[in-house]
Amino acid sequence: MKQAKVRLYVEHALGEGQTVPLTRDQAHYLFGVMRLGPEAELLLFNGRNGEWLATVAEAGKRGGCLLCHRQTRPLQCPPDLWLLFAPIRKARTDFMVEKAAEMGVARILPVKSAHTNAERIRRDRLQAHAIEAAEQCGGTFVPPVGELRPLERVLAEWPEDRLIMFCDETLAGARAGLGAAVRGKGGQGGKWAILIGPEGGFSPAERARLHALPFACPVSLGPRILRADTAAVAAMTLWQSTLGDW
Repeated sequence: MKQAKVRLYVEHALGEGQTVPLTRDQAHYLFGVMRLGPEAELLLFNGRNGEWLATVAEAGKRGGCLLCHRQTRPLQCPPDLWLLFAPIRKARTDFMVEKAAEMGVARILPVKSAHTNAERIRRDRLQAHAIEAAEQCGGTFVPPVGELRPLERVLAEWPEDRLIMFCDETLAGARAGLGAAVRGKGGQGGKWAILIGPEGGFSPAERARLHALPFACPVSLGPRILRADTAAVAAMTLWQSTLGDW
């Protein structure tokens, strides 16, 4: 058999000898687009049971069935890091979700701040982007994407044992890096979140509240003000290289 080149996310449980039924869309992708036939190998993951080598047991235009053989990689969970961001234009919001899945976050939470332009999101579409990113990049974990919620409500219900890396654009150029913030809070481990604001930045009231929160760590992302999507990638890179599993 040829080496498996296709990776597919499935909802079904995975295990040795487990059969996995395919939806119509999955069957179209595997047999119509990728041209897989009976006995073809592929890799499966579901975000819970790691990655598994499987073969095509049945192939049809409207469905099919796969058969799991052996685990190729165990589940690799990311650090306990959440990404909170204010949605921006569609393509750039998609980009942030994709990069969060690739770079290793445990949860993605869109928030509506005072200057957020988007009134609603398609959570199912963003979740699909996270799945596609994991499929393409060899990930075995897919971060869940939450519904859009007001930032004020999220902060009011925030668990105090989780620190927030608050990326404050007004600190551009200041010596307010993550290392200093961590030392100020007395530790490096534990639960964290990254908060990225909208294109218009945080409002003065939001910024004042965040600076006053005992679990918020205001951080500068360098001498330049970054676009929201660039800031998200920069912040995740900074956190992962300082506190994460890189």
